[in-house]
Amino acid sequence: MPTLPPPEEDGRYRLAVVCLGNICRSPMAHVVLEHRLDQAGLADRVTVTSSGTGDWHLGRPMDERAAATLSAHGYDPTRHVARHFSTDWYAENDLLLAMDQSNRADMHDLTPTVDAAGRLMMFRAFDPEAGDEDAEVPDPYFGDGEGFEVVLAMVERTADVLVDRLRATLEA
Repeated sequence: MPTLPPPEEDGRYRLAVVCLGNICRSPMAHVVLEHRLDQAGLADRVTVTSSGTGDWHLGRPMDERAAATLSAHGYDPTRHVARHFSTDWYAENDLLLAMDQSNRADMHDLTPTVDAAGRLMMFRAFDPEAGDEDAEVPDPYFGDGEGFEVVLAMVERTADVLVDRLRATLEA
């Protein structure tokens, strides 16, 4: 598993999760990460945000199926509003996590410097069950409700590892 890039500000960490439209995968990860960070006592030290590389859902709430899946598992999806990824996100975040290779490529194309590219990683790079052949979080948008359950399981596993890594990084 990769090492987290160091924070720009001592004692604080800013990360963003990015998918295509910011209505399914990245907001699910955003909500789960915030919940897990709160449980770990790190919510005041780690800021999580999410966005999409596409802008057609800008300002809209999370997909109803994604929200229903989160709610069914005890999470609160109600605060989400879709945002659009831009070059500014590199200056605003210590770590940028792409949900799939296409989004990673789009994000890489907007990398302002070679140094900033080191802060761009795949979300599932921190999933203990992911291998090179399944490094992507599948997009459940065009499928049925089961796809959202699969995504949530991936997100929860990955969030647990990320929270542990963030704790270690902030306490180092």
